[in-house]
Amino acid sequence: MEEKSKYFVVKQKAVPEVLLKVVEAKRLLESEKVETVQEATERTGISRSSFYKYKDDIFPFHQNAKGKTITFVIQMDDEPGLLSDVLKIVAEFRANILTIHQSIPINGIASLTLSVEVLPNTGDISEMIEKIENKSGVHYLKILARE
Repeated sequence: MEEKSKYFVVKQKAVPEVLLKVVEAKRLLESEKVETVQEATERTGISRSSFYKYKDDIFPFHQNAKGKTITFVIQMDDEPGLLSDVLKIVAEFRANILTIHQSIPINGIASLTLSVEVLPNTGDISEMIEKIENKSGVHYLKILARE
């Protein structure tokens, strides 16, 4: 059985320097202070391979996450009721579903893209993600974006 991703909140001093530099390179790219990944990595002093290796696995935690939109991609079995179960989990945590797109299943596997709004009364998002990941039939969940 493959291991599911876990999410942790750690203090900045516990994060390896390379990961902090990846966050800085992403910030430079998003703020349009640099135009290319090459420029961003040169400025922050990391290799492009390190940037690409970690770019989807680290992002800053914002205390003011409420009112933010989080977009996930979920790969899951094409089973009756599984999408409904995933949506029930989102509802349990009181997140507002903004968009849902499920691909046509290929070889019994479907990809689901789900955007949710984190509201003031939304529960712990890390817990929600973990509950979805642990759902039988869900292969993986990846955070695509946080706005």
